[in-house]
Amino acid sequence: MIARRAVRAFVMAAAVGVLAACSSSPKAPQPAPLAPVANLMGTSLIWSAQVGAGHAGLQPLVAGGRVWAASASGSVVALDASSGVVAWRAELNTSLAAGVGSDGETAAVVTRENQLVALRDGREVWRVRLNARSFTAPLVAGKRVFVLTADRSISAYDSANGARLWATTRPADPLVLNQPGALLAVGDSLVAGVSGRLAGFNPDNGAVRWEVPVASPRGTNEIERLVDIVGPLARLGASVCARAYGAVVGCVDASRGTPVWTKPAQGTTGVHGDDRLLFGSESDGRFVAWRRDSGEPAWTIERLKYRELSAPLALGRVVAVGDNTGLVHLVSREDGSEMTRLSTDGSPVLVQPVLAGDALVVQTRNGGLYAWRPQ
Repeated sequence: MIARRAVRAFVMAAAVGVLAACSSSPKAPQPAPLAPVANLMGTSLIWSAQVGAGHAGLQPLVAGGRVWAASASGSVVALDASSGVVAWRAELNTSLAAGVGSDGETAAVVTRENQLVALRDGREVWRVRLNARSFTAPLVAGKRVFVLTADRSISAYDSANGARLWATTRPADPLVLNQPGALLAVGDSLVAGVSGRLAGFNPDNGAVRWEVPVASPRGTNEIERLVDIVGPLARLGASVCARAYGAVVGCVDASRGTPVWTKPAQGTTGVHGDDRLLFGSESDGRFVAWRRDSGEPAWTIERLKYRELSAPLALGRVVAVGDNTGLVHLVSREDGSEMTRLSTDGSPVLVQPVLAGDALVVQTRNGGLYAWRPQ
């Protein structure tokens, strides 16, 4: 109940702020017209599919040679990653809040009625009620389903039958962010974003192994002091990098549970990177690369400002990022220069693109799934 009240309070406060801005603020800045596409990199659309309209809590996933995706209305789909052929589709007939998590066999989603639902081969195999809302896709790993809920608690369920194996209890913050957080496996640890910290847990019993502060609360009111870790995280081996909402970007050593660096950053979506660089966008659409070892800026581009960018995906010599017009921008990892530009159905790309083998897969708000392969 505490978490539900906190979520409602944050949503109501945000809505009041939006209404006030609409009535008293000048028109929001408009994105500058894009230059003609560079076409310095050839790509071909290898397949497309339709899963149904979604939202920012429904992130596609690649596991077991399949692309897993879901719609806001309750469709869950498993597609062959190389061809886009539907392996199975399930209709849950209920609104979804978060998903999809999968290990290649079991898929898991969370409904808006706070139910965790597991599916296998297109059939629902179990569902359990959660004690609080969840905005983060479940993590399915090691025959278990892990869930991060809005009251900062983490729980683990047996993927075979839904039996709860353990649950943590965390102090509830006055407000929580209505946006996906961070939950992933790193070695033999479960790593989660808890308020402004990254924490490593023993997946067998939920015991805390380490906690590292990424950002500290600041400001004079609860909204200004909100410093949730937002997903996705950028993991490379034991190096895990994260963004704290509107505050900082930073990296930690998950093998030791120690901080490496943090830098001020004003973005609200997750980050991604490779062995040399970390990428992310600021709230105004400036796209930034930081050096992974030190956090020092490597380059910044401004031609995508005010385009409401998704979280990025680093793949080889380019970085892919979607925008609010359905375009996917492929920019050079070396300096941010444009390589090419891909078109979808014209609806916003709200979630991070994913890599399926050698193909780039993007999901739009209207539910289009598109897979491109470099030529």
